[in-house]
Amino acid sequence: MSVGGGIIPVEPVRRPGARSAVVGPAAPAATLTCRGQLKGDAMSQYFNLGDETLWNPSNGASRMFQRQITLFEAELGIPSGIGPMENDECEIAPAAFEAFVHALLARRRRTNHTVLLALCEGFTVTVLVLAERAGIKVDPSQLEADPEGPFEDVQIFAVTARSALTESGARINELREKVRELGRHMPR
Repeated sequence: MSVGGGIIPVEPVRRPGARSAVVGPAAPAATLTCRGQLKGDAMSQYFNLGDETLWNPSNGASRMFQRQITLFEAELGIPSGIGPMENDECEIAPAAFEAFVHALLARRRRTNHTVLLALCEGFTVTVLVLAERAGIKVDPSQLEADPEGPFEDVQIFAVTARSALTESGARINELREKVRELGRHMPR
């Protein structure tokens, strides 16, 4: 771990009361480094729109998000506007990203399949936080609007039209709350 520019070795962890039973790393003391030190490994990546950083996630979160981008680009049949990660940074093309956001929401409106919605939710919420930070207007009524096109992946279940409408409104409100909450946990 780096403290004030210095490197602190990480010692093996020993079980309390034991003289030699190693619980943690058994190898000689390891060294943890921060961005730009020794190995030069970055600890995070940057999603930028011009000079503004919209998100600065850890490498693992960034890697998973980028793989989801590829998946959703294929599912929607359009590019996301999120460029390749180069030197721990990627550029977001605003017009293409806006089209992607609206296509993602349109696709969401064309299904009522609970499992499909659950699988898509984390990605959708993350994209909506980025869209908000990018200044892309997402009209809340658009989340509830009738789909442009036929329903896909429809799940049949025993609910009345009234309960389906109530459930849909509740899901929209829940999605909005998740966007607000996740936005607080996505560093810039």
